[in-house]
Amino acid sequence: MKIIMLSAMYENGGNTTHRLLDGHPNLFVYPFESQVGTGATSDFLTSYVPIRYRWPEFSTDVEPETAYEMFWDEELKTLLRVPGRSKFKDCGLKMDESRRKAAFVEASRGKPLNRATLVDAFFKSTFATWENVNRSGAETHYVGYNPVQVFDTDKILADFPDGHVIHVARNPYSGFADTSKRPFPLSLKRYAWTWNLCQHMALTYRDKYPDRFHLVRFEDIVADTPKAMGALLQRIGLPPSEKCTYPSFNGVRLEQVYPWGTIRIPTPQANLATANELSADQKRAMKTETLQMQRLLDYDKLF
Repeated sequence: MKIIMLSAMYENGGNTTHRLLDGHPNLFVYPFESQVGTGATSDFLTSYVPIRYRWPEFSTDVEPETAYEMFWDEELKTLLRVPGRSKFKDCGLKMDESRRKAAFVEASRGKPLNRATLVDAFFKSTFATWENVNRSGAETHYVGYNPVQVFDTDKILADFPDGHVIHVARNPYSGFADTSKRPFPLSLKRYAWTWNLCQHMALTYRDKYPDRFHLVRFEDIVADTPKAMGALLQRIGLPPSEKCTYPSFNGVRLEQVYPWGTIRIPTPQANLATANELSADQKRAMKTETLQMQRLLDYDKLF
């Protein structure tokens, strides 16, 4: 199995793209945010973005049982441990966590306990013990998703030489309007700074890894989903699939992306209407803070 990691700034369409990839017959798509970060991660970005969205780190003497618990993996672990508190309690996923942990340990056995081994075991054990996962028998890739995973592209592609990273960009007006609906939203300036850095790194990595890093715009995905998703799959080396033209979970079509993401209905009209939820002052401030990156991504004519 090969790894594909999906990245996006907060509320930039990562969950939508994740759900669009869900039905492809060659992909084992992680059910929720994969959140592979661990508490052992500590670098200059630690105070900037949540550790759950980082690539994991482990001590040299870590044991597989401990490594399993170190993966943040909040969304799936919450569903398995306290399903009544999970926003996905009605999704229908069936899995026994004790079996998953045992499969993780078994997948790590006899191998060097480094990041690549443990991340591979994380995905392998999930799909080995997901009792009602919709299998085609033709799967070749695991797909994970973390917001702002772009920051660890170098580590991901070093650990998995056949791996790919996909980064989804969305105009910062709509993204900020959606993130403002959360209980603890970022300030406009903090959101703009992080959005800028995400897109800067995405443009950098697109040039650094032209065959393995793929930058797509949410606006292009919703404007013509078959064209955008077909082109993306082709760049990764996968055939097009009609099932990637609509969001789904475990192969079952979703009428809306929520609760996987704040974006409920991924259409151009809804995207523009979301941007227009901002006041004129907020739009001016966002343009001031993000104009350089907007120009590079062709968003500067939006307002």
